[in-house]
Amino acid sequence: MKSEILDQIDRNILAALQRDSSKSQRELAEIVGLSQNACWRRLQNLRQNGVITGQTTMLDRQKLGLGLVVFVMLRTRHHSVDWLKTFRAHVTTIPEVIDFFRIGGDYDYMLKVVTQDMASYDRVYQRLISKVDLDSVTSYFAMETIAEQRPLPL
Repeated sequence: MKSEILDQIDRNILAALQRDSSKSQRELAEIVGLSQNACWRRLQNLRQNGVITGQTTMLDRQKLGLGLVVFVMLRTRHHSVDWLKTFRAHVTTIPEVIDFFRIGGDYDYMLKVVTQDMASYDRVYQRLISKVDLDSVTSYFAMETIAEQRPLPL
């Protein structure tokens, strides 16, 4: 389902779910001005078409003792299919890596790592470099969270 196919009601449903996915179907239907059945049909359609891919709960990192956010920029000399497969498999086994992107520009990959402190980040770093050959690893430490986990613009 392409975004052009989504009408304003679908967009309103998605916006409401991004704000609070714990709303009941009845509450969601009231918010968007539909009957429960019509809202349910639209939700099913959005799920079947892969627009809605799951539901998650947002957690407070600080209250969980996960106060360190690190953006890790990686550069590699290797671009073979086998190396990429091994690298991707390795990085996705590290639970502290919560976002993982292949990017263009001066670096090849960017990771977002969330962990307790510098010592725990060093353990993540050691694990990261233990299985694959990397040309460079540069870490940027977040000093303040200004906006995080913002809703997608609809």
